[in-house]
Amino acid sequence: MIRPPQDSPRDRRKNHRKPDELVVVSGASSGIGAATARALASMGYHVLAGVRTDGEADAIRADGIEPVTLDITVPHHVEALARRIADDPERRALRVLVNNAGIEINAPVEVLPLALWREQFEVNLFGHIAVIQKLLPFLRRSRGRVVNISSVGGVAALPVFGAYAGTKFALEAASDSLRREVSAHGVQVVVVQPGGVRTDMAARSGALSLELAAAMSTEHRHLYSHLVNATVASNAAFLERALPAAKAGARIARVATRRRPRARYTLGTDAAIIVPLARLLPARLMDAILTLSHRPRNAKTVSAPAPGSPEARGAAE
Repeated sequence: MIRPPQDSPRDRRKNHRKPDELVVVSGASSGIGAATARALASMGYHVLAGVRTDGEADAIRADGIEPVTLDITVPHHVEALARRIADDPERRALRVLVNNAGIEINAPVEVLPLALWREQFEVNLFGHIAVIQKLLPFLRRSRGRVVNISSVGGVAALPVFGAYAGTKFALEAASDSLRREVSAHGVQVVVVQPGGVRTDMAARSGALSLELAAAMSTEHRHLYSHLVNATVASNAAFLERALPAAKAGARIARVATRRRPRARYTLGTDAAIIVPLARLLPARLMDAILTLSHRPRNAKTVSAPAPGSPEARGAAE
């Protein structure tokens, strides 16, 4: 079994920096983002934790964690974040930007409305690019680091995950270009590729897939309902034994602060296995492996929408 590399005691000693530096974590209201923010705050950093609502701000606020209103697709939120860093009362440097915000809406390529494709790219790719563009001047001054949270889906695209995986493949490519552009400026760019992690987003994703499947046309239900059911059931079963968000966040915090990080890190045993396989195996063999892995014995059935229901009207449209 391939296992992710572990930090040595020497590495862990190097991970800690002075507590007079800023870190930005987007998508910090829950899951991996919240866990990463808490782990970095425990290391002594002052974390600017991106959230979207007052309720989320109250939930994450703690010693070393300052909530900031940040929808990364809203330009004036990104501008306000840059002003907060520039006007920091203690003149602290920005050490790390962790681009974690994301959404996941899964359906077959033929079925998923283009509006939902665009929404995922706006959040999972273009929003991160907007933040990077605005904060790179601060990171150049501090010789800091960008940490982009990708996914195992950025290397191996599961069926039904086309749009989400597409955003992550794009983020991987943008990260490679950025790393090669800014390394001479002293800025490091690191990609983290999580596999299955127990988060609210992962739990909601399956339910949303079933809702979208229930609104499919009769023809699309005939073509894709079994595939959607199998994929959702397989992922739900896997998430029951997946990596807890707290462990994922602690690992990301260590990666974010290592003295000499690698360009990429996998997160979780499944990612540590799938990522190298996707790079080494022929595409057809990888297809077969992923197909077999998403054929559980008991899959929740997608029922057809009742006549006259909102789902039926949406399918007809």
